[in-house]
Amino acid sequence: MTDLPVLYSFRRCPYAMRARMALLVSDTPVRLREVVLRDKPEEMITASPKGTVPVLVLPDGQVIDESLAIMRWALDRNDPQGWRQGSATESELIAEADGPFKHALDRYKYPTRYENVDPLQHRAAGLTFLDKLDSLIQPSGQLMDAKPTLADHAIFPFVRQFANNDRDWFDALPLSALQNWLADHLASPLFATTMQKYPQWKNGDEEPVFALDVAV
Repeated sequence: MTDLPVLYSFRRCPYAMRARMALLVSDTPVRLREVVLRDKPEEMITASPKGTVPVLVLPDGQVIDESLAIMRWALDRNDPQGWRQGSATESELIAEADGPFKHALDRYKYPTRYENVDPLQHRAAGLTFLDKLDSLIQPSGQLMDAKPTLADHAIFPFVRQFANNDRDWFDALPLSALQNWLADHLASPLFATTMQKYPQWKNGDEEPVFALDVAV
């Protein structure tokens, strides 16, 4: 097992979710170290001093500590479902999700962390991006293609977080394509495996192997 990469992860973090999905779909088993963010292990901080998850430590010591970089690394190794499109539209959409939409999401969900923030103003800003996603969804029910791609899996964990902040409000929006898209991804076997629960890892604990064990 020591020849497997080590993944520091936090189950509910959307960045970590999308990294785990890419590792699963690419059939890249890892040694999982589930962390508690208020009690981060020294080993993770040593590997990545910025202290955020996910962090992937390869057997040769290389560290990848950005979720999109982990996704692309895994899919470059093996992309059996053709997630990587490499289009400019895909890259721009993910950048918009990670930039302006995430900015609005944080201030909508955690307004007390910021000064002079109106959460409803930021909810409205986030809704602009949700409207855009709804308009982009193809007849197949996916964002970019007939099948789910990198964009779908990189973005939906953040839409999930936004929706869950006020589920009644989200469900009442006239965005049926987006709502169905999100529901389908949340109900997928891939996401169910991604969200399996593991105990907090501490130094000396045996690490579970995190790998795909269901058909997707």
